[in-house]
Amino acid sequence: MPSYRRLMVALDQLTVRALSADTWDAFAALAERHNGVWGGCWCTWFHTMHNEKTFDAVSNRDTKHRLVLEGRAHAALVFDGELAVGWLEYGSPVELPNIYHRKEYEAGLERLPDYRLTCFFTDRNYRRQGVSAVALRGALSLIADAGGGLVEAYPQDTAGKKITASFLYNGTRSLFEQAGFTYQRPKGKNHCVMTRTV
Repeated sequence: MPSYRRLMVALDQLTVRALSADTWDAFAALAERHNGVWGGCWCTWFHTMHNEKTFDAVSNRDTKHRLVLEGRAHAALVFDGELAVGWLEYGSPVELPNIYHRKEYEAGLERLPDYRLTCFFTDRNYRRQGVSAVALRGALSLIADAGGGLVEAYPQDTAGKKITASFLYNGTRSLFEQAGFTYQRPKGKNHCVMTRTV
């Protein structure tokens, strides 16, 4: 049974690096500390459509590693020293084609974004301290460095209610509002579409 020990962190001491071949080992160590994340997903769910999914943790790890090496998987990795403690996955709609509530999303779509922000994850020992906000700022900075464009996110619209962290893989509406995103429309029961140009 893994131990849970909240570590107090100074947010200004955290750094952000891009997911790449150079940071893969740190990313993999974070995922492995959490059983491959979300039941062995390895943050591949948004990369693959249903008919492409293996539903196997080892295969998902291999898929993610291959996509990183090919430059087709992006994330802002948050580091405490040399330890990766969180991430936010981002990429183009081609790179991340799978989103929840697709039919509803496409029915209200005016244009595809240049980038999607799809999945946050924070080490259990670092949660509820602002790591997601650091990851979001880092992702926007990495996107701007790559040329920028229209960025779209699909956060949980909590309406001020406290929600279990496992349901907040897309972040919260308030987190994105604080980062300058604009609410566009609802998506699904408790999510929404928000955008910002960087």
